Amino acid sequence: MVTVVLVTATVVLLVVLAGLNLVSGERRIRHQVQRLYSTGEPDHLRVMNVLLGPPMSEDNHCVALVNGRRIFPAMLADIDSARHSICFETFIYWSGATGRQFTDALSGRARAGVKVHVLLDWVGTLKLDDALVDSMRDAGVEVRRFHRPAWYSLGRMNNRTHRKLLIVDGRVGFTGGVGIADQWQGDAEDKTQWRDTHFRAVGPVVAQMQAVFIDNWIKATGRVLHGGDYFPPLESAGSMAAQMFSSSPSGGSESMHLMYLMSLTAAKMRVDLACAYFIPDGLTLTVILDALARGVRVRIITPGRHIDSRVVRLASQARWARLLAAGAEIHEYEPTMFHCKVMIIDELLVSVGSTNFDNRSFRLNDEANLNVYDKAFADEQVAIFEADLLQASRVDEVRWRARPPHRRLLESAALFVSSQL
Repeated sequence: MVTVVLVTATVVLLVVLAGLNLVSGERRIRHQVQRLYSTGEPDHLRVMNVLLGPPMSEDNHCVALVNGRRIFPAMLADIDSARHSICFETFIYWSGATGRQFTDALSGRARAGVKVHVLLDWVGTLKLDDALVDSMRDAGVEVRRFHRPAWYSLGRMNNRTHRKLLIVDGRVGFTGGVGIADQWQGDAEDKTQWRDTHFRAVGPVVAQMQAVFIDNWIKATGRVLHGGDYFPPLESAGSMAAQMFSSSPSGGSESMHLMYLMSLTAAKMRVDLACAYFIPDGLTLTVILDALARGVRVRIITPGRHIDSRVVRLASQARWARLLAAGAEIHEYEPTMFHCKVMIIDELLVSVGSTNFDNRSFRLNDEANLNVYDKAFADEQVAIFEADLLQASRVDEVRWRARPPHRRLLESAALFVSSQL
């Protein structure tokens, strides 16, 4: 009898924990955002400031770094130049040559007296050898794992930090899609070298990037990092308006979803989406369809056959029929895994960061995005997008509708679990 009671209690506990992990505790946006203004109009900029958190700061400069061949050297160079502090948060940090390179660089600065703080997601770093972590800690790097499983916190297992942030001396910030793993090395020249873009920012917006890192550092450690080593006076570095904002299921989980909805609703001419994982929910799909109906050109690049999750690709494809019928241009990147996360609206607003176009990013993960409002910067990102289009194949609507029934069945099955993708 006692055994039966214990087994029953265990099963009930597991079901409850699974339920806690599968649902969000916050109320979701349920209704379409009304279109009241277009991209770049004063009302649009004002509302983006108020609803997303930190206001846009002027006088910034941002540079796009295409693929690991340019991304990693830039990150490592700034790490090596650190004199006061390094704050580094990432989802993926795996063993290998790249992991060792960053471990050595971070450890070297810690031994030189720089305050080095590294926040790693527990799930995303399962492929990280403990020896690398021990090496950093021995050198004086403060390393924490985000939401490491414990009996008292199993209900938050589904909440991961997917943020990708590197802030050096409070003056230079990086964000984008890249993880610390050998898959990101090279220049997307073959299927072993992933295609990705990261961004380097200087100027007042870096203080906002630092604040986003410290938000999760507090969650992981209970300690606040502050003072001149982390928040030095920041002077003008350029002419770009920018804001860094974040979302988390523990507070403001709809911020990222709202930003995408508002940006797509404001679009008047063109939307370019570079999406590693493109699985729009029903509301976001409706917003895109409405944009197409009012004449907005929508172009989407997603991974092709070289994707790291087949179920994600199937779930994505389950959403394509209505988009293709409405005139959306969907392209599958051919050479390798396409891991970019960039949205360009009306050649003015560029949103970059860790966020994927899916429910996991909108509602389950901790994410962070950098919004840049600058015509010249947006033009550069459009040029990069156009170059990627040359490496992608456009999905033909007629051929798509002729795909076999078993394929449609697999897509529907994948879409059934899309709330967790």
